[in-house]
Amino acid sequence: MKFDDVILGRRSIRGYKPDPVPKALIAEIIGLAMRAPSSMNTQPWNFYVISGEPLDRIRAGNTERMVAGIPQSREFRTGQAFAGKHRDRQVGVAKQLFSAMGIERDNKDKRQDWCCAASVNSTRPSA
Repeated sequence: MKFDDVILGRRSIRGYKPDPVPKALIAEIIGLAMRAPSSMNTQPWNFYVISGEPLDRIRAGNTERMVAGIPQSREFRTGQAFAGKHRDRQVGVAKQLFSAMGIERDNKDKRQDWCCAASVNSTRPSA
């Protein structure tokens, strides 16, 4: 399979069959998802598998809030600082990266320059 096939074959699924998903398949999917890339290898995710009555309560609560016009609440917001193990990963990867590039930890200007350049370069389209 070519990469193009993977990307072009991607679909957003919003309606699901009522059949339960086998636990082995869920474990396989989570194992693959854990290999997804993340900014500075922070891996800012946790996985929870919920089914049955707890899932029904979540669905009912979400529906009630939506109907009542309550804005969505997201646990992971863009712009929030990482904390805990995710922050530790972010700092550890940054230390390795800057060390490999010869940028001293106390040289904030050079670190900031690199971050700005990386941000600009990561948004450029590839040929």
